[in-house]
Formats: sequence, structure tokens, C-alpha cells
Amino acid sequence: MSGAAAAYGAVIRYTESTRDIEYRVFETVTAALEAAREPGGSFVQKIKALNDNRNLWQALAYDVADGGNPLPDDLRARLISLAIWVSRETDHAMRPGAQSYDPTGMIDVNRSIMRGLLRGQEDMPCL
Repeated sequence: MSGAAAAYGAVIRYTESTRDIEYRVFETVTAALEAAREPGGSFVQKIKALNDNRNLWQALAYDVADGGNPLPDDLRARLISLAIWVSRETDHAMRPGAQSYDPTGMIDVNRSIMRGLLRGQEDMPCL
């Protein structure tokens, strides 16, 4: 990473809220999933998008599983369940012969999470 990119990253961390950063990461991963499902998208592009999405959900699961996470227990459990579902769906989509797999379900889940992050409720902790 160049010095300018590192400096820009540091500025973002100090000027954006955690919720904004989480939204932006979901937005980037979801846009890649949407692009990968377009006609003419390569299987490699789809695999990368699916893998990036799974990595995001695994990171989220680790975060919400931490005992110090401020989210309510029921929400934490639901997010972990979604992370498990994303992992299983990704495994299914990466099987040989799964070139026609449609990631619309994962895109819909990500968009729901993004809508929740946009609500901006100050009393709700971040993911």
C-alpha cells in the first residue's frame, strides 16, 4: 500500500463512524456479487465475489461471537446463523458444475443488513 493510500485509510478510520465503515464494506462486497451474476461475468469473478462475501460474514461472526460485543444476544445469534448460511451457500456455489449459481439470496441478505446500518439509530450498537 502506498503512503498516500495508508494515510487516506487512516483518515477514513478517524472520520467515518464504525457503522459507516461497515456499510461501505457491505456495499463493496454486494456490488461485486451483483456484478458477478450479470450475463458475461466470469466464473473466476463469481468465485472471488463469493469468497469475499464469505470472508466478510466470517469476520462478522467472529466479532458478534465475542462476549464483549454490545449487540443483544438474540441478534448476535441470528447474525451467526446467517454467517453459517452464507458459508454453506458459498460452498454450494463453488462446487464443480455450479457456474449457474445465482447469489441473489446472499445479495438480498446483505442489502437487508445495509438497510439496518443506514437506520442510524444512535442507541443501537454497531455490528
